[in-house]
Amino acid sequence: MTQKLVGSTHPDWHDMSPFVVHFTKKSAHQSEYDNSISILSERRVEARNRFGSGKNYAESPKCVWFSEVPLHQLKRLADKRGSYGIGFRKDFIVARAGGPIMYAYQDTPHALALRAMIQESVGDPESPVWKIAPFVDQPGLYGSASYFFEWEREWRIVGDLSFEESDPAFLIIPEGLHDAAKAFFEDAEQEQLGPSYKCPFIDPYWSLEQVNSVLFP
Repeated sequence: MTQKLVGSTHPDWHDMSPFVVHFTKKSAHQSEYDNSISILSERRVEARNRFGSGKNYAESPKCVWFSEVPLHQLKRLADKRGSYGIGFRKDFIVARAGGPIMYAYQDTPHALALRAMIQESVGDPESPVWKIAPFVDQPGLYGSASYFFEWEREWRIVGDLSFEESDPAFLIIPEGLHDAAKAFFEDAEQEQLGPSYKCPFIDPYWSLEQVNSVLFP
């Protein structure tokens, strides 16, 4: 049977994906569109924030985040961040020392053990714990704030992610801009103005069937 389902190693699994995605969001001075163009132009996703159990410590490295949400559920992230992003195959991220994060729920024995190791390593940036801390979130209630984001199925990679224009599996762009984006990249190639992306484009609000028709024609 020819596999036509997004994100699975089995034709009946709709809840798994061979891809991870990074959405851009607006910042103080740029829209999510502008930030997306910046990433594609520079061929680099910049690590700007610390994540995980070590996020409050300078010794913990900054990371880039991705999500393994099934592609026909990308609307969940688009509603939160915007309609622009980039997708890579999981093996591309794993080859660059990235991977899925783990969860240690607040005040469980393993969460407390990791916190203790982190406290013992403050001031020692060479401690092995800083290779683990970015990949372990601790969901729970913290004062008046709740932290429960397991639904994002997050992946991370330490440091910036540099890539070639042939590396993305697809770009996330609103459907109404697909033709314009294609023309833009064709012009960039002809005029040698920058990278030209020939990978598929998908809209984050598409159905499973629409996504499949583009990624698995």
